[in-house]
Amino acid sequence: MSKEVFNFKKEYKELYMPKDKPALIEIPSMNFLMVDGTGDPNGNAVFQQAVELLYGLSYTIKMSKMKGNQPEGYFEYVVPPLEGLWWIDEGKFSLEVRDNWKWTLMIRQPEFVNEKVFQWACDELARKKPELDTGKARFEAFEEGLCVQIMHIGPFSTEPDTVKKMDAFILQQGLKDKLTSGGKHHEIYLSDFRKCKPENMKTVLRHPVERA
Repeated sequence: MSKEVFNFKKEYKELYMPKDKPALIEIPSMNFLMVDGTGDPNGNAVFQQAVELLYGLSYTIKMSKMKGNQPEGYFEYVVPPLEGLWWIDEGKFSLEVRDNWKWTLMIRQPEFVNEKVFQWACDELARKKPELDTGKARFEAFEEGLCVQIMHIGPFSTEPDTVKKMDAFILQQGLKDKLTSGGKHHEIYLSDFRKCKPENMKTVLRHPVERA
């Protein structure tokens, strides 16, 4: 019998499969591959390159055992979903105004991945796809702490309606939204937005909060 492949979405349902109603959750520290950028992602070549770079590195690490370079503690797993942090330099982040957006795209990594594994993956990918600038990627721990999250179902254009539900919940619970004090709007893309019908897309929305 084949060994079951570890799936982060199934093992950590509280992080990846919330209900379509806002809920409070404590998010632990996790390790990610990250790439930064700016501006509207629509038609943005830099954004597309960032996605390609992150998936390229993630699958290079996943397939490392096939290259005779299996990291210590390696286990079979499904590559976790793409995620994005979104913010602006001043004021509260708005989903309607896009020109001033700053973003960090990222993909979670298994616990066995460290800086050495990351550097090996960069070298390996650079050799296979020299057109990708692996120098733009980094390996970093990220801890959000206390957050409000919800499942958004539908196109990105209707996210503001779901965010209104989050804002109402935050107010009702006596919490303070941290989007104006360094916090970032967080999206986890459970659907492949390149292939999925907009009305069927599932996206986890997450906002960091603090107790007032």
